[in-house]
Amino acid sequence: MATPPSSSSVISHHQNPKSVFVYGSLLADDVVRVLLNRVPQNSPAILDNFERFSIKGCVYPAILPVENTKVTGRDTLKIMQTYAYVWVNKSDPNLYGEWNFEEWKQLHKNDFLKMTCGFMEELEGPESKPRVER
Repeated sequence: MATPPSSSSVISHHQNPKSVFVYGSLLADDVVRVLLNRVPQNSPAILDNFERFSIKGCVYPAILPVENTKVTGRDTLKIMQTYAYVWVNKSDPNLYGEWNFEEWKQLHKNDFLKMTCGFMEELEGPESKPRVER
């Protein structure tokens, strides 16, 4: 099962590249470009034995381990170990139905992109504080 790295294992991508499997809003290149100022090389990928769900009140999906299912997405590198954000609560009553990227693009992408731009402007602004105290 793919699990996110612990904070102590997150290092610069220049030192030790990590592969990331994206399956939701990060499938949109323009969202990734706002966050990273670039779109990393990626390729179509499938995560076996997981299922993608919509979350009530959210425009992004969750994935959970479910046998004999698969989630399509993108992988940033062609390596065997890949990280993905996996929803922990399998019985969360807010999870429902399949999340659809094409539907998300039509209904939510523009607002999500504006929100992401605002987040990045705030993060990069002169008043922003570091997320990690050193």
